[in-house]
Amino acid sequence: MAKLFLLRHLKSQWNEENRFTGWIDIPLSKKETQKVRELAEKIPLSEIDKIYSSPLFRNEDTVAKIFESSNKYPVFIHLDKGKMKDWGHFKDISKEGVLVFVSEKLNERYYGQLQGENKDETIKKYGAKIVRLWRRSYNTAPPGGESLADVYKRAIPFYRKFVEKDLKQGKNVLIVASHNSLRAIVKYVEKIPDKDVFNLEIPYAGLREYDFTKDNKYNKIKEQPLIS
Repeated sequence: MAKLFLLRHLKSQWNEENRFTGWIDIPLSKKETQKVRELAEKIPLSEIDKIYSSPLFRNEDTVAKIFESSNKYPVFIHLDKGKMKDWGHFKDISKEGVLVFVSEKLNERYYGQLQGENKDETIKKYGAKIVRLWRRSYNTAPPGGESLADVYKRAIPFYRKFVEKDLKQGKNVLIVASHNSLRAIVKYVEKIPDKDVFNLEIPYAGLREYDFTKDNKYNKIKEQPLIS
């Protein structure tokens, strides 16, 4: 069997400030450093064959912090077109540490006009019902931003191309990403109907674990609770 681990990043500074973050590249909250050891203990790093993440710093930093108590360290390999992909390589790079394959396909939902705005103030302006619809529904996007369906359209082809292939080969995979890219993957893996995805939430530092059979069907789900 192959295992799939889905990990949402630790809380960022703008999460701490209750602001919409989206594609704004914000660091982790300083308060989160005390939770790193507990988070690392939840993940069997010695069993992981492949790691994927997004280039958003809060995701890459979560990966780096997981390895702080390990004798290895992550080496980020960029998959998207550009100089980071063309020039950021070395022939024996696998000997230097643990490879983490990075793509913006795993980025958070683009929140458009809401990025940087305080969530409570946004609710006061538009109403709780419409804001929750923007944040949790499948087809409704925030003003100028992406719906979960839009995130699904970029995240799932990436998942099929790389992660499904790894799982079919019996490899254990860890994906460290943001809330809505992970929600899209969970929707795909668990075949959650569009109307039912509304209630799907993954907490900060939340970990979901799947066991896959050879025909790429999961037969067990385990969800780790939120770190206190």
